[in-house]
Amino acid sequence: MPTVANSDIDIASRGLILIGAEPITSFTATSTEATVANAIYEDVIRTLMCSSRWRFSTKQAQLNLLTNAPTGRYDTAHQLPSDLLMLHAVTVNDAIIEYNIYADKVFSNSSQNDALIADYTFRALEPNFPSYFTLAAEFSLGASFALSIARDEQLSALLERKAAELLQQAKTLDSQQQTTRKLVTSRFITERRS
Repeated sequence: MPTVANSDIDIASRGLILIGAEPITSFTATSTEATVANAIYEDVIRTLMCSSRWRFSTKQAQLNLLTNAPTGRYDTAHQLPSDLLMLHAVTVNDAIIEYNIYADKVFSNSSQNDALIADYTFRALEPNFPSYFTLAAEFSLGASFALSIARDEQLSALLERKAAELLQQAKTLDSQQQTTRKLVTSRFITERRS
């Protein structure tokens, strides 16, 4: 029975198989495949995770207020979570506030008594990847492997196109995992009647 790719080694190996290379059993092996996979795997996965607001790698956290206030323009500084890849929103009492990121901190004009909640993308672990994301990751890795291992630009371009197609399908599937947003039509009706 076929297996599910639920580890970094499985996903990298399948990307290698797509270009006709040998699968790996470890990122630290001495083969060219393992060396290349070790060098690019994490960057490719993190980039794919930041390419969309994936439901499986999104979470919320309350930000910790820092004692040192920003030097200028902002009233408070809060520490970003250590597992953050990309910040999507900061809210106070469910209202989105204006903020700016400085290194690993969020500066805002909130008060020291406000509880700031961050919505962000984090680095989910491979067993938690849905199959639609895993498949897109395998083809994205395959496109990179085709250039660096097989040295075949045509194969790389083909795999890159397929990865983009799979990524779009994955985004569509992933977007269905939330309440459907209702289209507000009152503005259009008002305009039509005037």
